[in-house]
Amino acid sequence: MKFLASGKVKDLYDVDEKTLQFKFSNRVSAYDVKFNQDIPKKGDVLCRFAEFWFNKLNVKNHFIQRISDTEISVKKMKMIPMECVVRGYFYGSLIGRWKNGSIKLPENTNTSMAAKLTKPIFDPTTKSEHDVPVDKKQALQMNLVSEEQYNWLEKTSIDIYNQMTTIADNVGYILADLKLEFGILDGEIILGDSIGPDEYRLWSKDNYEVGKIQESYDKQILRDWLTANGYEKQFENDRHCGKEPIAPQIPPEIIQTMTQRYVVAYEKLSGQTL
Repeated sequence: MKFLASGKVKDLYDVDEKTLQFKFSNRVSAYDVKFNQDIPKKGDVLCRFAEFWFNKLNVKNHFIQRISDTEISVKKMKMIPMECVVRGYFYGSLIGRWKNGSIKLPENTNTSMAAKLTKPIFDPTTKSEHDVPVDKKQALQMNLVSEEQYNWLEKTSIDIYNQMTTIADNVGYILADLKLEFGILDGEIILGDSIGPDEYRLWSKDNYEVGKIQESYDKQILRDWLTANGYEKQFENDRHCGKEPIAPQIPPEIIQTMTQRYVVAYEKLSGQTL
C-alpha cells in the first residue's frame, strides 16, 4: 500500500488500481488554517460517520467498507473539481456574502442569523486551498462541470440534504448546511469523499433560537471561538499581507467540548455506541 497524500484531516493511500484507503486523523483545521493540537476521538467519529452516512443515504457512492476504527476503503474515481454546498439556514459565510451583494436571496428571505431559508439553496464552490463560491454561469465558464452535470449535482445534493435533514430531525438535530463531493466512475457521477461534522453544521433543536449563535455539534465550535477572539480577522489580514496565518493554541475546554459533542452526535444519529 502506497502513501499518496496527507490532507487537512485524512491521509490517502493507494491500495490497488481500483481502490483507495482513507485514514482519518484527529487533526483539525478552521478558516483554512491547520492547528497543531489534536481533537481526541475525532478520527474515530469521522470514520464511523462516513460508514453510517454512505450506508444510510439512498444514493450511489464510492464506499466499500470500514476496515478499522479510523480507516475505510473506497473506489477510485475522477473527482469533480466543484464542492457541492447546500444551505438550509441563513448562517456562516452566507450572511457576509448577502450583505456585500455577492449572492442574492428571494425577497421574502428571513435574514435574521440562523433563520431557516424558505427552501434549501445550492451554493457550490471551487475545490481548492481557499474555496471560492461560484454560480452556475461561473461554474460552466470555468469548465468545472457541464450544464447537465451541474443540474444533476444541484438536484442530487439537495435530495441528499433533505434525506439527512429528516434523519437529523428525528433525533433532535437541525442540519443547517452541508458540503458534498462527487466523482465520476465508469461514466457515472457518484457521491465521494466523506460525510461528517467537518462537512456540515449540526445544531441542537432544543437550544435553537433565531438571531443567536447556535449550540453546534461540529467544527463550528472552533470557528466560533476563533471569531470571538479576533483570530478570523487576523488570519484574513495575514493573508492580505502575504503571510501564512499561525494557528493559536486551542483552549483545553474547547478541545474537550468538541470531542464530547462529536461523540454524542454520532451516537444519537447512528444509534451505536462509540
